[in-house]
Amino acid sequence: MALLATAHVSDDLNQSFIPALLPYLIIWRGISHTEAGTLVLAQAIASSVLQPVIGYVADRRQMPWLIGVGLMLAGCGVALVGFMPTLPLMWVGALISGIGVASFHPEAARFANYVAGAKKATGMRWFAAGGNVGFAIGPIFATAVVAAWKLPGTLAACVPVLVIGTVVLLELRRLRTFVPAHATSRHGQGTDDWVSFGKLSAFVTVRAMAYFGFVAFLPLYVVEVLHGSPAVGDTMLTGFLLAGVLGTLSGGPIADRFGRRIVLVTSTALAAVMTAVLVALTHNGNLLLAIPLLLVTGFVFVASQSAFVVLGQEYLPNRMGLASGVTLGLAVSLGGTFSPVMGAIADAHGVSATILAAGALSIAGALIAMTLPGERGAPAPSAAQIPVDVATQSRPG
Repeated sequence: MALLATAHVSDDLNQSFIPALLPYLIIWRGISHTEAGTLVLAQAIASSVLQPVIGYVADRRQMPWLIGVGLMLAGCGVALVGFMPTLPLMWVGALISGIGVASFHPEAARFANYVAGAKKATGMRWFAAGGNVGFAIGPIFATAVVAAWKLPGTLAACVPVLVIGTVVLLELRRLRTFVPAHATSRHGQGTDDWVSFGKLSAFVTVRAMAYFGFVAFLPLYVVEVLHGSPAVGDTMLTGFLLAGVLGTLSGGPIADRFGRRIVLVTSTALAAVMTAVLVALTHNGNLLLAIPLLLVTGFVFVASQSAFVVLGQEYLPNRMGLASGVTLGLAVSLGGTFSPVMGAIADAHGVSATILAAGALSIAGALIAMTLPGERGAPAPSAAQIPVDVATQSRPG
């Protein structure tokens, strides 16, 4: 799990690396703001559209090597963006990165499920938290390498993915020992519940609309409402994202103890409450009070992540790659497409209204989560789910 979580860190930092790179591309490559936005769109579309497709194919024929290869493509595609002299070539780099991200997630999430043991959400939290950490440190990494070496510094994005991707490929034999017997059986395990999975996908989409809307406009809220500087806004955003890491780590054990659905309902409902409290208590510019409120908000916003990934895999036990591709890719990206609407709300009614709109979407997400059936009980791990060397040592004689 440590290997998969570390791989998730190195993969997802590439998703926030390109947005952090845009100001430098505008200055040094002379592209427009609209053209810069298309680079983010190219990476996001390649990632979101391909993830379910790759997950579907991987369900029919397991391809764990995609974990390592996907990592390498994700980072090396980002590295190319800084070297390319024209916008179309930059798009190629962004598309390669998106393909790598799409290749990584379905198989990595499947094997995270395998190695998690009986307490799926507790184990999966480390994998999910790895992605949150990567997304949070991506802008810091991008800023550091560009400050040191200007745009050629993007070559540094290749370093972590090549190192960790190589380790993953070397560890494939060991990872395969965690594959349970039912995963290679023609009979599969249980029946896929497509209706419940559809409801869960709707929940993930609405939650993503709220989350990405909040993330996108949090720095503007700090500047325009709390009267802080842009640097303070970026710092508070980083704090918000890191608080989400702690929320992910805490939400997994709670989901295993009390149920996945209760975590989904509670975390999104609390996110709605916290957004309302934030606006109510800080609309007059109280920056110091906003800091703890934002940390708590970040914690509860992301506490459901490992729970909904595992729940999706439980609803589609025979299509775990597809389930992971949708919950980690397609549904999340669809949620991100709502950001222009949030921007329109800010233009018409102010940034505070956008923050409140994120809270309203969170309420909608909680209502959708309440319609989900109770999750299936997690089976005890069989010998096929235990590494060969451990299983052998545990046998008498």
